[in-house]
Amino acid sequence: QVQLVESGGGLVQPGGSLRLSCAASGFMIDYYAIGWFRQAPGKEREGVSYFSGHDGKTVYLDSVKGRFVISGDSARNTVYMQMDNLKPEDTAVYFCAAGRRPDGTSWNHAGAYDYWGQGTQVTVST
Repeated sequence: QVQLVESGGGLVQPGGSLRLSCAASGFMIDYYAIGWFRQAPGKEREGVSYFSGHDGKTVYLDSVKGRFVISGDSARNTVYMQMDNLKPEDTAVYFCAAGRRPDGTSWNHAGAYDYWGQGTQVTVST
């Protein structure tokens, strides 16, 4: 049974850091693409970052470049997203997703992914 479980969300002040984890089971991340998406209230879900388990390629949303880093740990079958210098506009529910089809061009299309986690809340506020 395929499952993705996110963790690591919480409340943090502007400028702070969080590390999100996406633990995968039922498949090996080495053979899948993993994406992090987020959805704020009243807004559409948007792609934040992408990791190719096949070749380690990463892609980022322009607004998080230089602040967020996505990485994968094959031994733990887990993908992480380190988020530094967080801003109030980063507040959202963050989801991880997995699929075989996403690549460097389609990575931010939610429909390209087959499996989704339940989401973890990230709130950046004073």
